[in-house]
Amino acid sequence: MPKTIKTAAKTKKAAPENLEFAVILTGGKQYKVAVGDVLKVEKLDGEFKVGDKIIFDKVLLVDNGTDTTIGTPYIDKATVESLFQRHGRAKKVVVVKYKQKSRYLKKNGHKQPFIEVKISAIK
Repeated sequence: MPKTIKTAAKTKKAAPENLEFAVILTGGKQYKVAVGDVLKVEKLDGEFKVGDKIIFDKVLLVDNGTDTTIGTPYIDKATVESLFQRHGRAKKVVVVKYKQKSRYLKKNGHKQPFIEVKISAIK
Protein backbone atom coordinates (compact mmCIF):
# COMPACT_ATOMS: atom_id res chain seq x y z
CA MET A 1 0.00 0.00 0.00
CA PRO A 2 1.56 3.36 -1.01
CA LYS A 3 2.24 5.88 1.70
CA THR A 4 0.60 9.24 1.52
CA ILE A 5 2.69 12.22 2.34
CA LYS A 6 1.02 15.19 3.95
CA THR A 7 2.42 18.54 2.96
CA ALA A 8 1.75 21.88 4.45
CA ALA A 9 -0.29 24.29 2.38
CA LYS A 10 1.93 26.56 0.38
CA THR A 11 1.78 30.12 1.54
CA LYS A 12 2.45 32.97 -0.80
CA LYS A 13 5.16 35.29 0.25
CA ALA A 14 4.19 38.92 0.17
CA ALA A 15 5.89 40.81 -2.62
CA PRO A 16 8.40 43.34 -1.36
CA GLU A 17 6.85 46.77 -1.18
CA ASN A 18 9.91 48.57 -2.50
CA LEU A 19 10.97 47.25 -5.89
CA GLU A 20 13.37 50.13 -6.48
CA PHE A 21 17.01 49.20 -7.06
CA ALA A 22 20.14 50.68 -8.59
CA VAL A 23 23.47 49.51 -9.93
CA ILE A 24 26.48 51.46 -8.65
CA LEU A 25 30.18 51.38 -9.46
CA THR A 26 32.72 51.54 -6.63
CA GLY A 27 36.14 50.01 -6.17
CA GLY A 28 36.18 48.78 -9.76
CA LYS A 29 33.14 46.57 -9.12
CA GLN A 30 29.44 46.90 -9.84
CA TYR A 31 26.85 46.31 -7.10
CA LYS A 32 23.09 45.93 -7.38
CA VAL A 33 21.64 47.73 -4.35
CA ALA A 34 18.24 48.41 -2.83
CA VAL A 35 17.24 50.40 0.24
CA GLY A 36 18.12 48.45 3.39
CA ASP A 37 20.88 46.33 1.81
CA VAL A 38 24.17 45.91 3.66
CA LEU A 39 27.28 45.81 1.44
CA LYS A 40 30.96 45.13 1.93
CA VAL A 41 32.82 47.32 -0.53
CA GLU A 42 36.46 48.13 -1.17
CA LYS A 43 38.04 50.50 1.33
CA LEU A 44 37.34 54.16 0.52
CA ASP A 45 39.65 57.09 1.14
CA GLY A 46 39.05 59.08 4.31
CA GLU A 47 38.18 58.48 7.93
CA PHE A 48 34.62 57.48 8.76
CA LYS A 49 32.71 57.11 12.02
CA VAL A 50 29.68 54.91 12.59
CA GLY A 51 26.64 56.64 11.11
CA ASP A 52 28.56 58.85 8.64
CA LYS A 53 26.81 59.37 5.31
CA ILE A 54 28.61 58.08 2.21
CA ILE A 55 27.27 59.09 -1.20
CA PHE A 56 27.92 57.01 -4.32
CA ASP A 57 27.55 59.18 -7.42
CA LYS A 58 28.59 56.67 -10.09
CA VAL A 59 25.12 55.23 -10.70
CA LEU A 60 24.87 53.05 -13.81
CA LEU A 61 21.19 52.04 -13.68
CA VAL A 62 18.07 52.91 -11.68
CA ASP A 63 14.84 50.89 -11.73
CA ASN A 64 11.83 52.11 -9.73
CA GLY A 65 9.51 49.22 -10.58
CA THR A 66 7.92 50.86 -13.60
CA ASP A 67 10.69 52.81 -15.36
CA THR A 68 14.30 51.84 -15.96
CA THR A 69 16.95 54.49 -16.54
CA ILE A 70 20.29 53.43 -17.99
CA GLY A 71 23.28 55.76 -17.87
CA THR A 72 25.79 56.46 -20.62
CA PRO A 73 27.95 55.56 -18.68
CA TYR A 74 26.53 57.29 -15.57
CA ILE A 75 23.15 58.83 -14.79
CA ASP A 76 23.36 62.59 -14.21
CA LYS A 77 22.13 63.80 -10.80
CA ALA A 78 21.50 60.25 -9.56
CA THR A 79 23.00 59.27 -6.20
CA VAL A 80 22.84 56.42 -3.74
CA GLU A 81 23.14 57.39 -0.07
CA SER A 82 24.48 54.96 2.51
CA LEU A 83 25.46 54.94 6.16
CA PHE A 84 28.87 53.73 7.33
CA GLN A 85 28.61 50.78 9.70
CA ARG A 86 32.11 49.37 10.19
CA HIS A 87 35.45 48.69 8.60
CA GLY A 88 37.41 45.47 8.74
CA ARG A 89 39.61 43.00 6.94
CA ALA A 90 38.47 39.92 5.05
CA LYS A 91 39.82 36.41 5.53
CA LYS A 92 43.45 35.88 4.63
CA VAL A 93 44.22 35.09 1.00
CA VAL A 94 47.32 32.89 0.64
CA VAL A 95 49.38 32.99 -2.57
CA VAL A 96 51.81 30.10 -3.10
CA LYS A 97 54.42 29.88 -5.85
CA TYR A 98 56.00 26.45 -6.11
CA LYS A 99 58.29 24.69 -8.58
CA GLN A 100 58.87 21.02 -8.05
CA LYS A 101 62.33 19.45 -8.00
CA SER A 102 64.06 22.82 -7.64
CA ARG A 103 63.48 23.67 -3.96
CA TYR A 104 61.51 26.79 -4.87
CA LEU A 105 58.63 27.80 -2.58
CA LYS A 106 57.30 31.30 -2.00
CA LYS A 107 54.32 31.88 0.27
CA ASN A 108 52.65 35.26 0.63
CA GLY A 109 49.32 36.36 1.94
CA HIS A 110 47.25 39.40 2.79
CA LYS A 111 43.91 40.42 4.26
CA GLN A 112 41.86 42.69 2.01
CA PRO A 113 40.43 45.73 3.84
CA PHE A 114 36.75 46.60 3.37
CA ILE A 115 34.03 48.88 4.70
CA GLU A 116 30.48 47.85 5.43
CA VAL A 117 27.70 50.25 4.47
CA LYS A 118 23.90 50.16 4.69
CA ILE A 119 21.97 51.67 1.78
CA SER A 120 19.60 54.36 3.05
CA ALA A 121 18.24 56.07 -0.10
CA ILE A 122 18.29 55.99 -3.88
CA LYS A 123 17.82 59.41 -5.46
